[in-house]
Amino acid sequence: MSAGERRSFVARREDAGSRVDRFLVVAFAREGETVSRAELQRWIEHGRVTSGGRALKAAEKLREGEALAVDPEGAALSSAEPDASVPFDVLYVDDAIVVVNKPPGVVVHPARGHESGTLVNGLLARGLFDASLLDGDERDATGHVRPGVVHRIDKGTSGVLVVARTGAAREALKAQFQAHTIGREYVALCVGEVNEGTIASLHGRHPTDRLRFTTRVTTGKRAVTHVRVIERFGKVATYVACTLETGRTHQIRVHLAESGTPVLGDPLYGKPPKDEDLRRMAEALGHQALHARLLAFVHPTTGERVTFVSEVAPDLSAAVERLRTAIHG
Repeated sequence: MSAGERRSFVARREDAGSRVDRFLVVAFAREGETVSRAELQRWIEHGRVTSGGRALKAAEKLREGEALAVDPEGAALSSAEPDASVPFDVLYVDDAIVVVNKPPGVVVHPARGHESGTLVNGLLARGLFDASLLDGDERDATGHVRPGVVHRIDKGTSGVLVVARTGAAREALKAQFQAHTIGREYVALCVGEVNEGTIASLHGRHPTDRLRFTTRVTTGKRAVTHVRVIERFGKVATYVACTLETGRTHQIRVHLAESGTPVLGDPLYGKPPKDEDLRRMAEALGHQALHARLLAFVHPTTGERVTFVSEVAPDLSAAVERLRTAIHG
């Protein structure tokens, strides 16, 4: 959508009482256009949405028959620079999406302390983002743009990740994540004997450590992880598969750690294992032994459900094999 092309909308009876930003998402959709709520909020903040000449606020409630004028603003493009040195494998790409296998140690998007060397920088270098088409309305807490990023996996976690190449694809994928219809399975090597089953809890930020999350909150979002044991290594460690019903920040790491069986090598939620061999394995890994193995979703263009599987990172596979050899001979 080009900047300066004024659009006009009138609130219908069913729109009365709606927030301005939510109404406009629907209003554009009625005309076959996809504009994200975050992008509309940016326009509103810049005074580009008015009623009777008065600039509106995003949370204002509409009256039936109220007329709104919208002056779209050009996309705030990412300032990320291409970086061809960023390692990752492309599993699939088309005009709407790119699916990648991210190795451990790679940050997904630019942020404070990681302005370069991220997956976004690498995608730009390979021509998998067209910067002129990017909608710059996905920002992290520091204000850095996250073009096309609809979900992420932690720096120390490896595995499969989908990134949108268009605004329409981004909105379609975001809706699926919000509805919890995305299929996601991780594998993890944990310290101790993991109990198979479902972990359901509240999930919120830790009250004293702002980098951590915890289940030990009285208010928070619902978090559900289904845990299946793949292989046990005596009482020392357990290799598990975790299927996400919800996708909260650090969800698997928190659920396993607060169940008493943290992910091996987790620098935030774990601690050095008592077992000497396992401790050396954790030191050799240098990151949490967690891998996003499977991702399934409805393709934003074709409408077909697609599934992508990535091979476990070599260092995690090697750790599992060392344990297998040590325990079983």
